[in-house]
Amino acid sequence: MDIETLQNNLPGLPRFLGMVFTHVDKDRIVAEITVREEHCTEHNTIHGGAIMAYADTMGAMGTIVNLRDGQITTTIESKTNFFAATPAGAKLIAETVPLHRGRRTQVWETRLLHENGKLAAKVTQTQIVLEKPQGATP
Repeated sequence: MDIETLQNNLPGLPRFLGMVFTHVDKDRIVAEITVREEHCTEHNTIHGGAIMAYADTMGAMGTIVNLRDGQITTTIESKTNFFAATPAGAKLIAETVPLHRGRRTQVWETRLLHENGKLAAKVTQTQIVLEKPQGATP
């Protein structure tokens, strides 16, 4: 799957976050967002839930580009560590790489970085790989 296809098929929440993919292949996904006021908590820094949603999408996309025809995925576990606040107006870059790609599960690690390379958060998540139910839409 290429960047344009991935970008054009983003569902609602990732679109709301403003995710822009800059690199997509089976071994690495990179995207960025510019933190907006709507993403922030009372201290004008990105809300932890927004970071988690961003990272969850990244791990899902990593799995999606590795699926075979007729397969779908969903998150079954996620672990987040927060290291540094990210203020409104800042760019937050996410890089996702696989830790495990099995027949039924995939585990992805997402590092969320400020433009200067400072680590803002790290997320490890497990995606289950399922067969698409008969009659289901993509």
